Amino acid sequence: MNSKKALIGVGIVCCLLLSSCSGTDSAKLVSANQTETETKVFEQGKPLTASFTDSRAANMKGVAENDSLRFLVDEESGSVAVIHKASGEIWYSNPSDRDTDALAAGVNKSELSAQMKLQYYNSFGQVNSVNSYTDAVMHKQINFEPIENGVRVNYQFGTSAKSAEDMPQKISKTRYEGLLAKLDKTNQRALMLVYTEDSDAEVFVRNDGALKGLQLDRALKAFEEAGYTEEELAIDIEENNLDQTKPEPRLFLASIEYTLDGDSLVARVPADRIEYPEKYPLGTLSLLSYFGAGSSKEEGSLFVPDGSGALIHFNNGKTQYPAYQQPVYGTDKTMDRTEDALSTEAIRLPVFGILRENAAFLGIIEEGAPAATVNADISGKVNSYNYVYPSFTVLNKRDMTLDANGQQRSIPSFQERPMATDFTIRYAFLGGNQASYSGMAAYYQQYLDQNNGLPQKEQSEQNSDNIPFYLQLIGSISKQKHFAGIPYQALEPLTTFEQAKDIITELQEREIRDIKLRYAGWFNEGLNHKVPDKISVDQAIGGKAGMKSFALFAKEQNISLFPDVAVLMANSGSSFNKAKEAARTLKGDPATLYPLDVAMGRRDRSRLPSYIISPKTANALMEDLLKEFQKYDTGGISLRDLADVLNSDFRKNKLIDRIESEQLSIQSLEKIKESGIDVLAEGGNAYTLPYLTDIMNAPMTSSKFKIEDEEIPFYQMVVRGYIDYTGDPYNLSTYTDVKPYILKSLEYGANVYFEWIHEPNYKVKDSEDSHLYAVNYKLWIDEASDIYREVNAILKNVKNESITHHEKLADGVFRTEYENGLFIIVNYNRSAVTFDGRTIEAESYVTGGADS
Repeated sequence: MNSKKALIGVGIVCCLLLSSCSGTDSAKLVSANQTETETKVFEQGKPLTASFTDSRAANMKGVAENDSLRFLVDEESGSVAVIHKASGEIWYSNPSDRDTDALAAGVNKSELSAQMKLQYYNSFGQVNSVNSYTDAVMHKQINFEPIENGVRVNYQFGTSAKSAEDMPQKISKTRYEGLLAKLDKTNQRALMLVYTEDSDAEVFVRNDGALKGLQLDRALKAFEEAGYTEEELAIDIEENNLDQTKPEPRLFLASIEYTLDGDSLVARVPADRIEYPEKYPLGTLSLLSYFGAGSSKEEGSLFVPDGSGALIHFNNGKTQYPAYQQPVYGTDKTMDRTEDALSTEAIRLPVFGILRENAAFLGIIEEGAPAATVNADISGKVNSYNYVYPSFTVLNKRDMTLDANGQQRSIPSFQERPMATDFTIRYAFLGGNQASYSGMAAYYQQYLDQNNGLPQKEQSEQNSDNIPFYLQLIGSISKQKHFAGIPYQALEPLTTFEQAKDIITELQEREIRDIKLRYAGWFNEGLNHKVPDKISVDQAIGGKAGMKSFALFAKEQNISLFPDVAVLMANSGSSFNKAKEAARTLKGDPATLYPLDVAMGRRDRSRLPSYIISPKTANALMEDLLKEFQKYDTGGISLRDLADVLNSDFRKNKLIDRIESEQLSIQSLEKIKESGIDVLAEGGNAYTLPYLTDIMNAPMTSSKFKIEDEEIPFYQMVVRGYIDYTGDPYNLSTYTDVKPYILKSLEYGANVYFEWIHEPNYKVKDSEDSHLYAVNYKLWIDEASDIYREVNAILKNVKNESITHHEKLADGVFRTEYENGLFIIVNYNRSAVTFDGRTIEAESYVTGGADS
């Protein structure tokens, strides 16, 4: 949402305060120009002119058409439909048979007819919601505007109709009799039925039990006929010391713009058309929750971008498990207060979709991805449909606990202003052979390529190159030592530059020469280094001269060297000013992250925390870092967190939301690109892909949530051929046997990766880095050589080749096909299987196609 959108102050919203009653009957909304506007009676607008009709979409008007799609609108309900000409499939925004759903009831029933849902907060910070069907369509508060290649649908949620609170709870006998004197007998009777005299107090008391339906309407009309105003209501409230406020109408305005663009429908919610009451901050917006939803009688799957990707099959019966819900690009560390050591995979790509037989759509979140959450659920819970959709955070909220007179009270605190973005989804429709997750991945890869979302694809002669061998070496760590019984922190060298040369030489002797080396823990006091505003190479591993010598050695040996840096986390240090440089939480505190206690599976608050650096500070740090980095002529840099994490900074009057944080990260990556050095990074969020040459710790699995049925290499199918990647280091992974690791590398087209130190493993004991429990290179180098040789023998034939097709042949058996026609079938089972006359032995693989 752009910066002109309304300010919602950091909301310590105090409740139970009497407010003056003034103004008109119209609702006051916070508008895009930061002023209060009065929303008058919603106008229904002019009927749309139909350009065409289609018998398959009854009661709908065709308003846009191109070579690929037809787009139709139902003016009564606001629902839309898209006909994909190539496949003949009709995709509805809302299930066409929703009225017959026997499972859905109440609000769940009404939401099946909604295109948008808004969740907002009251003064207590409690969540309420309105949807476009119950709170707009049912009140005839929907209208349509033709726009180029489509239509804009405008909604007003809620009404400004008067309620019982527009009448005083008590009114003096004198003022009551004065009202009656102004009315005819019919209206007098209406008031007499809803007010009862308290003769002792000489007042008339409102009888709320009588204020129902027609009786309420008649009483409100009587007050109107008597000329009763809001000013008079204020007089009665004050005169009778009433704990009553005139409720502000909960009116919200929002629009959806639908346009056809080639083979896609683009649905956009413009930020400048979202308005809401200042007293009811808007939390989240859900868009087209049931677009393309599959019924309980259909076969198909929901695609979610969980880690490498996952499928949730329609009607899988897993109704006892929670719905799928994950934020795009992982959690915001300034908002995350999870104490448990959760082992979930992040969403790296802002996509989702639905697969049916011979038809599919891929949803691409084009605007607002950093504020998005992907949601999915199956039939049999609240309704009879299987659905997947995005929701967007408009304003973040967190509760603050205050102590007053020995009592604790929780009050809400809100983000200063809404997210600086529109919310846009592209629905791309696929048919025939492309209606598969492989087709979705190919479409998204092409989409990114055409929109500069991927680096330039490298070409290599088949069979002429080996795949890279990824290696991370740890230079030094900080460890507590003792002198005369007094503890102190000192650097523990684990791999000096000279020792690193020895490891490289030993690998080369084993014919591993295509090495991509990430060197971590080399400057500013070890692995968890201090803020990188300057570079001071650690003397414990060789100092500045040692680094320069090693960089020259790497260049002479054709080793790709990537010294590792972290710019989004600070482990204190004399140059770090947490008051100025740490990001702030919604509470206003510096954002911290405590180390994990692996044994307990929780954050250890007895240890020193790290601080989350403000995105703006991180951007400046990168600029300073690059100036010093050039001195070492390494040719590459490793980014530990810049492509992996996306945080906000809720500093008062200097808010940086996740949308703006993404842009700052891109600016940093642009600076690195301009410097001409290669970039290896962890994670690989979508917005970072154009700037990366290599990805470490790429998602090689889904989170394996109970609701999911299959994990798929969607991420790999998108990036392979453009960016080299590898998963977790084998020696620190969960694999207990080398065979599944090799099979996974072949199935997912991933390279081999190890993480080592030169010193014995006991050197990391009793340190902050005790997770490095099996890293001494001598224990692994022979096995690493064997693994690399086996994987390289196959994957060197498809170096820089994209994955064009992937499918599950049977439980534990998968087929991966590459751009040049080579295919690999892997069998994870402990017994042999046969396909197309070929036997794949237990825990083994076969190849075919281009080089068979």
